[in-house]
Amino acid sequence: MHLLILAFWFFFNSHFQMDLNPGPEEFKIISFEEFEVLMHQESSNLKVFNFWATWCAPCVKEMPYFEKAQAEHPEIELIFISMDDGRKPERVTDFIEKRSVQAPVYLLDDVDYNKWIDKVSTDWSGAIPATLFIQPDGTRHFVEGELEPDELESLIQKLKP
Repeated sequence: MHLLILAFWFFFNSHFQMDLNPGPEEFKIISFEEFEVLMHQESSNLKVFNFWATWCAPCVKEMPYFEKAQAEHPEIELIFISMDDGRKPERVTDFIEKRSVQAPVYLLDDVDYNKWIDKVSTDWSGAIPATLFIQPDGTRHFVEGELEPDELESLIQKLKP
């Protein structure tokens, strides 16, 4: 009898929690130093960092392409890096909730862009959208500008392990 009650509790609890927790896997406000840690973490997967903002129409347009690619290629690690105003995180959290963004979203709260843009890529002018791909061996590939679905797929095929 106790086993039956325990099984029912686990079943009910797991379904109840799933219904209460729609939305992103993770949201956090981070400094550039914290982002550097993310960039340098070892991984056997292709890491994809997409820089975007809620006010950037091309960024918003391409986000579903990245989410679809993540779903089709579980061997990639997708992380959205928001460039929105760190003093108003609710803009980002409202956006990701409304759009049901599933990938982790980090709000980069470091407005001194000139101090760190070259550390992401010396090819980056600072414009968004922008995407940094990091292969398991640490090799970086940077794209400034909007990616169409076929371009994104081609890059993933070329760069994934």
